[in-house]
Amino acid sequence: MTTLTRSFLTKTSALPAGVACGPLATFPERIVQFGEGNFLRAFADWMIDELNARGLLQSQVLVVQPIRQGLAAQLNAQDGLYTVLVRGTENGKVVESPRVVTAVRRALDPYASWAELVATFESNDLRFVVSNTTEAGIAYAPEPFDAARCPESFPAKIATLLYARFQAVRGHPERGLVFVPCELIEKNGTQLRACVLQHAAAWALPAEFVKWVSEANVFLNTLVDRIVPGYPKAEVAAVAKKLGYEDRLLVASEHFHLWVIEGPKEIEAELPFARAGLNVVWTDDLTPYRTRKVRVLNGAHTGSVLAAFAAGASTVKEMMDDPLTEAFVHRLVFDEIVPRLALPEAERHAYAEAVLERFRNPFVRHELLSISLNSVSKWKVRVLPSLLDAVAANRTVTPLLAFSLAALLWFYRGHREPEGTVFGRRGDERYPIRDDEAVLDFFAREWALVEETDDRFQFTKNALAQTQFWGRDLNEIPGLTFTVAIALERIASLGMRETLKKLVVDTPRCT
Repeated sequence: MTTLTRSFLTKTSALPAGVACGPLATFPERIVQFGEGNFLRAFADWMIDELNARGLLQSQVLVVQPIRQGLAAQLNAQDGLYTVLVRGTENGKVVESPRVVTAVRRALDPYASWAELVATFESNDLRFVVSNTTEAGIAYAPEPFDAARCPESFPAKIATLLYARFQAVRGHPERGLVFVPCELIEKNGTQLRACVLQHAAAWALPAEFVKWVSEANVFLNTLVDRIVPGYPKAEVAAVAKKLGYEDRLLVASEHFHLWVIEGPKEIEAELPFARAGLNVVWTDDLTPYRTRKVRVLNGAHTGSVLAAFAAGASTVKEMMDDPLTEAFVHRLVFDEIVPRLALPEAERHAYAEAVLERFRNPFVRHELLSISLNSVSKWKVRVLPSLLDAVAANRTVTPLLAFSLAALLWFYRGHREPEGTVFGRRGDERYPIRDDEAVLDFFAREWALVEETDDRFQFTKNALAQTQFWGRDLNEIPGLTFTVAIALERIASLGMRETLKKLVVDTPRCT
C-alpha cells in the first residue's frame, strides 16, 4: 500500500469521502515547534492547518525534536504529512472527521542540524514558537554557552537561539517572537521567560539582549485541553484500508479541544483561531479556566480512578459503563467539586457535563493505571483544593472527596520487588505503583506495619501527617482522619465495590 506523501496526494484524484486535507501550497515557515509528539500534532498543528485552509494564516511549521531521540526522520519520510483521526461523541452522537494535516513542511534534529535551526531563527519570516517538551521541559539546568552547539535543555536552546536572532536583527524591537508553550504547568510562558533570562545572566550575555528578550518578545501563558490517545495500533490495518494509504504517523484524538491563551488582543489578531470556528479563548486571566480544568477534568480523574480500579475497571470508559462507579464519579463531580467553583452555575455545569461525556468516548482507551502515575502529587493539586473549599463552606468533611483519599491510600498498598519496582494487588492481579521514590518507600514501610499491627487508624494518621506529600498536615482538617480511617476499614472488610455501594446509596447528597 502507498505511503502518505505529498507526491501521493498530488497524484491522487480524491481522498475518500469525509477525509479533509489541508492546502498543499508552500507557505513561509513562520512557526517553529519544539515537540513532534502526538499531542502537538493532533492539537496545535491540526488547528494551524485549519487556519491555512481558510486563508487566515498561510504559515508552515518547522518541527524540532526537543531531545536526541524523536520522530524527525519519520516526519520527513512522509513530507511532514500525517492524519489526525478525530473521533468521539457530541451531544450523544458519534462524530468522526479524519484530516490530513499539511501544515508541517519538515522536521529537524537540532543535534544534527543545529546551524540550520539557527538560520531559521535568524530569518525575518519566523514569528511564533510553539512547544510541548513535557512538564519537566521548562526548568532551568545550568550548562555552558556555546553558540555553535545544540544545548541540552529546552530553555537553554531558546536562550541560545534568541541570542542568535538578536544579533542577526541587531536588536530591532519589532523582530521579537511570540512564544506559545503548551506544557502543562502553571504560567508556562512566564516560567519559560524566567529560565531564558536566568541563562542570559549565567552566560553574562549583554544587557541589551536581556532588555530585548523582556520587551520585544511575548511569552504567552496557555492552558491546553484535549485527550489524544495517539497511534491506534489495534486499528491501523482497518484504517489504512479505509483511507487508501499507509500512515505511520496516524494519530487518534477526541473531538473536544480547548486552548486558553492569556495575552494581548493584537496577538489574537495574528492567530485568528476563533474566526476558524476553533475552541480557542483569548483572555486577560486564564486562572478561572485552569481552576475549572484542574478541579473538574483532572480532579474527577484523580478522585475516582483509584477507587474504580480497585472495583474492577481498567479504563475510563469501563469506569463510566459500570453503574456503580459511574454514580460515584457523577456525585463526586456534581455534589462536591462543581458547587465550589467560582464560575456562573450554568457554565460550570455545562463544562462538567461535557467532561463526563468525554469520559464516555467509545474511541478513547484511557488506562486507569496510566492516570494513576504520581497520584499523590496529583491529589494534592487536583483534589485537595476542592476538599478544603468544601470544608470551609460546609464546616464538615464531604464524604466522596474524603473517600478519594482513602482509595488512594488503599491503591498504594504495595511490596517492593528485588529489582526495585513496587507492585500492588487487585485480587490475583499485580499492578505497578509508580510515584516518587520517597512516596513509594513511605507507603511500602507503613503498609508493612499495618500487616503486623492491623492498625489502620495509626497508618492513616501517619499518612495524612506527611507535609512533604500534601503541603500541610491533613490531620488538622476536622474529621478527615476519622473519615478516611473508617473508609479504609470498610474497604478492607467489605471490599471496594460493597463499600462504594454503601457510600453512593446511603450517604446523603451534599449541596
